[in-house]
Amino acid sequence: MKPKRKRMVLVLVGLVILGGAAALVLNAFEANIVFFVSPSDLMAKEGERVRTLRLGGLVEKGSVERGPGAAVHFKVTDLEHDIRVSYSGMLPDLFREGQGVVAEGKLQPDGTFLATSVLAKHDERYMPPEVAAALKKSGHWDDADQQKYGERAAGQVPGVPKP
Repeated sequence: MKPKRKRMVLVLVGLVILGGAAALVLNAFEANIVFFVSPSDLMAKEGERVRTLRLGGLVEKGSVERGPGAAVHFKVTDLEHDIRVSYSGMLPDLFREGQGVVAEGKLQPDGTFLATSVLAKHDERYMPPEVAAALKKSGHWDDADQQKYGERAAGQVPGVPKP
């Protein structure tokens, strides 16, 4: 085999190995990515049942039901749609009806979101920007909310003018 042909074969083999390694790394990252969705977004995405997601919104008033042991059922709403959440475990101390919550888990075939962890908001002035955007999109956000939750919740970086 000529030296030029040998070099070409080595370069091609190297590129194939490098491409395979890159594909494995990207596949590992994709398996560990957790997307944030609102109830409205989740209702629109039927294919998201197999992926781990973070469901964010407000705990609907009157929806919290305590089951046997540490089982809890409640609804998360973005004031447009709501999703029933099932969770078995200790809830955060700040968890209560009408407050912001983020539940991580998977959507079940029956439409219930099976949570593996539940996070409650830690400060009365904090709201994740994604939840604020979902509330704005549904028409349930006004100037009073902007003043209460601040620029960061509205998707603005403090000190940076709006485009």
